[in-house]
Amino acid sequence: MGLTARIRTRDGWAVSHAVVTVTDMTGAQVVRAEADEEGTVRDVVGLAPGAYTVIVTAVGYAPVASSAIVTASGRAEIGTVTLARQGGTELPPPGPWTVDPVHSSVGAVAQHLGISSVRGRFTRFAGAIEIAPDEVAKSRVEAVIRADSIDTGNAMRDGHLRSPDFLDVERHPEIRFVSTGLTPAAGTDRWTVHGELTLHGVVRPVDLDLAYLGTGADPWGGTRAAFRATTELRREDFAMNYNQVVQAGIAAIGTTLKIELDIQAVQGETLPQA
Repeated sequence: MGLTARIRTRDGWAVSHAVVTVTDMTGAQVVRAEADEEGTVRDVVGLAPGAYTVIVTAVGYAPVASSAIVTASGRAEIGTVTLARQGGTELPPPGPWTVDPVHSSVGAVAQHLGISSVRGRFTRFAGAIEIAPDEVAKSRVEAVIRADSIDTGNAMRDGHLRSPDFLDVERHPEIRFVSTGLTPAAGTDRWTVHGELTLHGVVRPVDLDLAYLGTGADPWGGTRAAFRATTELRREDFAMNYNQVVQAGIAAIGTTLKIELDIQAVQGETLPQA
């Protein structure tokens, strides 16, 4: 087999319409191959030993070019190529953006019995983003989550999580995040969002590791931007100290939570009615 490659987005999805072009050192095209439905490129034509340029393109994504050395085996194993959405190297256009909860998710992962993970999500939330026009660090985000919308797929467990042992939704119905600053991280599309999280009646500073995935048009004539953010919380920081030790000091539920946010926002102050 001559050429192999896997084409993925930055959040791991296959790019099934990607095209890989290989040129030799004179600029002549020697291979052109399209990805399959799984984003995999396979071309059986062997290549002569030497240096080549590999270019990966896909509609809606920024092209990627790299060098490849083919040995006497005639194979060019490119590995995984990650494509960024066009417009993903800078923040979205300035102005207001509204989080679309239908196409977003707010998830949490907790360790269970020290050997596995339990995943949950909040099904009711809203958020607003303001991209500053002059200084990116002045951009702001605010979000509110209904605590009683926790869903782990088990009614008994969800009821316990809503109780005073954990979220205590009767006394603290909302979880709120308000940003206080924004600083660049590694790469032009990575940021740290500094903010204050109000959870279980306790306010604590929290940093979100943010990746901007790019912008694109939607079917309703609008513009959307996608983000992925993660952070880790300690339950004891928010006065949620309940636990049950099952054996040898192993807690039934881990003391930390991994928070995973996949956010899609619509340009403007309102969501489309469709």
